[in-house]
Amino acid sequence: MTGFLDSLLSVTTSVANFMWGNWMIAALVGTGVILTVATRGLQVRRLGESLRLLLGRGSRAGEGEGDVSPFAALMTALAATVGNGNIAGVATAIAVGGPGAPLWMWVSGFFGMATKYAEGFLGVHFRRVAPDGTMLGGPMYYARDAVRNARLGAFLGGFFALAGMVTALFGTGNMAQSNSMALAFHDQFGVPFLVSAGVLTILVGIVIIGGIKRIAEVSERLVPFMILLYFVGAVVILAARLTHIPEALRVIFMSAFGVQAVAGALVGTTVQRAVSLGVRRGVLSNESGLGSAAIAQAAAKSDDPAKNGLLAMTGTFIDTLVVNTLTTLTIVVTGMYQLTDAWRGAAEGNLTSTALTAAAFSSVIPYGGFIVALASFLFGYSTLLAWCYYGEQCFKYLFGVRLTVAYRWAFLVLLFVGALLQGRYLNIVWYVGDTFNAFMALPNLIALLLLTGYVAKFSREYFGDRTTALAKLRAGEFLQEYHSRRHG
Repeated sequence: MTGFLDSLLSVTTSVANFMWGNWMIAALVGTGVILTVATRGLQVRRLGESLRLLLGRGSRAGEGEGDVSPFAALMTALAATVGNGNIAGVATAIAVGGPGAPLWMWVSGFFGMATKYAEGFLGVHFRRVAPDGTMLGGPMYYARDAVRNARLGAFLGGFFALAGMVTALFGTGNMAQSNSMALAFHDQFGVPFLVSAGVLTILVGIVIIGGIKRIAEVSERLVPFMILLYFVGAVVILAARLTHIPEALRVIFMSAFGVQAVAGALVGTTVQRAVSLGVRRGVLSNESGLGSAAIAQAAAKSDDPAKNGLLAMTGTFIDTLVVNTLTTLTIVVTGMYQLTDAWRGAAEGNLTSTALTAAAFSSVIPYGGFIVALASFLFGYSTLLAWCYYGEQCFKYLFGVRLTVAYRWAFLVLLFVGALLQGRYLNIVWYVGDTFNAFMALPNLIALLLLTGYVAKFSREYFGDRTTALAKLRAGEFLQEYHSRRHG
């Protein structure tokens, strides 16, 4: 068994490194840059409006057909994104790529806000009503129904659905989360992995039986609380180390652009590795470019897809530019980044993943690791709920609704297995997740690039005259004009 796991670790590492080479980084960030230019920096110009939508009463109720309120849809999307990628993912990026890796999370997150806007808009605009009255939407639908070349659109939609289903079952949407949660509870409370696996499986199973409405109901209550809990803990640490923040920022920026600038202490890392790990973990964390948020937004009660795009955009802002920043700064200001492979080389006892973040909290707050363990549980639990729904929607696209129960059982079984896979082989889970995140991103990015002009044209008219733009959108005039122009 050990030989098989060693081989599997080697293969998954090689494949993930290839899939997250410079070409994928260029594709993800480049798509965000193109959408930023096409929408004229919408994530900057409209950030205030998007935050007002988030905090306003209208997002709690919603208007038009749909399964859940726009706020609940956003909380479901945040449930998926504000997960252990923010705790374990950020820490892993620092442990392997150095303290500069998170800077590239911020860069990808900034441009990813434009990407997330497009995904949210298209997800609601091209959604469909299922025979049971629930909403179906996501990249598989806007690729199939909006891309002018029907064969290409159908291929992109099918490929995305397949990759999304595998990610939800085997990757970062499932096994990686249960893995990190079980590790946190084992390290902080001595809970056996088998016990954590059993409890997690039962708790997730109770909720996912109720489908999107039950998942959204739990997410709407759980997500704000868990973010506030983590936020308060991190702010306490930063307040205690306030004078260290300028030096921490210097270390982050120096490491991101040249390891020798940090006193030559880093070993085994390069700028390319910092960029790769930063963007890779950034995408794992905020999911901009993956298209997953479009699935959640498609369930919202809304008759204005642009508002859903703006709400979706706030998800990346909260996840990457707020929560990830808190994790990064707590690890750097406490000096815990110096106890990692990236800093000291491969050495016994080096910190990584959830243990690194827990050590940073514990160094300032008595029993601070308990906060991380609880946050890891809440973050991971909410992510498991959301990704079960994402995978289920992809599964329905491929196989219909009849086998949905079988999918849910498969999800629970693999969740259980993921919690048991620990030690040096835990990277298998992360690398499998990385690989299929890339497989999800590819068809979604192609579809977004093909539809960039469509998104840009509507957005320009919408923010000029919303009533007229929405009327044209509902009548199908934008899509007809866009396809006619491309044909001409």
